Amino acid sequence: MATERNLETNKLEFFLDVPFPSSHEATIALRSLAPDKEPRRGGISKQLSVSGSTLSVRWSADEARILRVSVSSFLDHLLLVVETMEVFGPPVDL
Repeated sequence: MATERNLETNKLEFFLDVPFPSSHEATIALRSLAPDKEPRRGGISKQLSVSGSTLSVRWSADEARILRVSVSSFLDHLLLVVETMEVFGPPVDL
């Protein structure tokens, strides 16, 4: 997890890596969280990707307040996804 200011774009950037027990579970989390677009048209962007069993998220924002709200909302949704996966158990290959 890291926050920094991109000197070229003068935007705040935040990076988060979330490890999962398997690549399948990381992909499930990605598919569950990716449809949520940022409600605001400008000022922030979010990119999600999976590498192995790690879900990586990168934010870029004009203002700290906007970044904080977006990250907080994402973490709430991530918690819901993780709790749901725990309740239903590990994914089953069909």
